[in-house]
Amino acid sequence: MALRISNQLLKQIHLHSEAAYPEEGAGLLLGAIENGDKRVSQLITFANAREPSARRNRYLLTPQDYLHGEQEAARLGLDVIGVFHSHPDHPNQPSEYDREWAMPGWSYVITSVHSGRAVESRSWLLSEDRSQFLEESIRATE
Repeated sequence: MALRISNQLLKQIHLHSEAAYPEEGAGLLLGAIENGDKRVSQLITFANAREPSARRNRYLLTPQDYLHGEQEAARLGLDVIGVFHSHPDHPNQPSEYDREWAMPGWSYVITSVHSGRAVESRSWLLSEDRSQFLEESIRATE
């Protein structure tokens, strides 16, 4: 299984991540599963709701953010298929905190942002037993 996302949407993730720097930025991935792959069709970006002192290495999407995402996905005939967030000045690998709050089945795109510039995004899937993340390939499309 791969995560298919257009170069334009990937650029939007990078721009949101750079705008949030030096804090973490986050949002939801909307799309569908097609032929075994997840296809991202739309993004919803949110302000980081974590308390200001923790935003540099934590993000928080509120229950209202998730509800808005589910409602918007339903309106568009899509599903919420994952979350994207940034790691300011850190590798784009999930943290233990990320693992504790993740849900199996969703894609977690993490973008590493160094000195205010998005460097690279990687996608991760939480194992069914919640013990670890496994990398999911990203296939950028036109």
